[in-house]
Amino acid sequence: MKKHNFSAGPCILPHSVLKQASDAVLNFNNDNLSLIEISHRSKPFVAVMEKARALVLELLSLENKGYSVLFLQGGASLEFLMIPYNLLKINGKADYLDTGTWSSKAIKEVKNLGNVTVIATSRDKDFTYIPKDYTINPDSDYFHCTSNNTIRGTQMKSFPKTNIPLVCDMSSDIFSRELDFSQFDIIYAGAQKNMGPAGTTLVIIKDEILGKTGRSIPSMLDYQVHIDKDSMFNTPAVFAVYVSMLTLQWLKDLGGIKAIEKINTAKAILLYSEIDSNPLFEGTVVKEDRSHMNVTFRLTGESKKEKFEQLLQENGINGLSGHRSVGGYRASMYNALPLESVQVLVNIMKQL
Repeated sequence: MKKHNFSAGPCILPHSVLKQASDAVLNFNNDNLSLIEISHRSKPFVAVMEKARALVLELLSLENKGYSVLFLQGGASLEFLMIPYNLLKINGKADYLDTGTWSSKAIKEVKNLGNVTVIATSRDKDFTYIPKDYTINPDSDYFHCTSNNTIRGTQMKSFPKTNIPLVCDMSSDIFSRELDFSQFDIIYAGAQKNMGPAGTTLVIIKDEILGKTGRSIPSMLDYQVHIDKDSMFNTPAVFAVYVSMLTLQWLKDLGGIKAIEKINTAKAILLYSEIDSNPLFEGTVVKEDRSHMNVTFRLTGESKKEKFEQLLQENGINGLSGHRSVGGYRASMYNALPLESVQVLVNIMKQL
């Protein structure tokens, strides 16, 4: 049976990428050696790392604009601490937008180093919307936001203009839509949504913002150390970086972000239209802030739950359960999920 993978992460990857990656595990570069047993400093893998970094800049239109690309470890969760270590001055402060679980976790980490101002939050309505009327403090060291909230299913449709560094956690929607990425000073994202398997974290940094904190930074948490070592201060996550490179090449061959955004929009319109027109279902967040990556919804009553979940199983729908903290259902529709899979889900909803 064909599986339709709506998992929130680790998530679906292009089949062609999985095929290339599996071949490389057995025989990489026709050298009769496995990708995961060669030296990370060998010429074949250095070429992989260089290509992956170059593809990031190309796809985001950040070439020759003073940005460095890193592939690190520790997930976005480690970046919650690395960001303030590298940007928060001694006795300084930072502004954070609180829109869900992951931004709340980021705020918790900042408090270990200095002062944080939560300039707006949607906690009052259980993170079911994105705050919009807020003022960023011009004397703060940076402003931090989360572009897409996987658990609640909200997404920022625009970003504030500010004269302080703009930092964004794009773990769950990077490479999914066109933006002016040059407005951001740091973008970070765990690979396991739109890039590759879990194990590496992409960080894109505007070089000029570093080295201004006045604090001593542990080597493993210092972005400049990793930049100087080309993401190889320690052994990188070789397999995760390689699969990310393959996925980025897949996206480029598809036509880049402009092309995938059209597909992602079509998927979102198809599913949200069914949720809104079918009386058995309802969305869980305000319409203007709905995510195109993580569609959250629920049944309006429990009488059809058993039949619905039986139909999901019979039709190969995988990973549709909502996050354990909120329940309901969550259809994660990352770049590699085909429109066909969304149509199968919609057909089931109609059948119910």
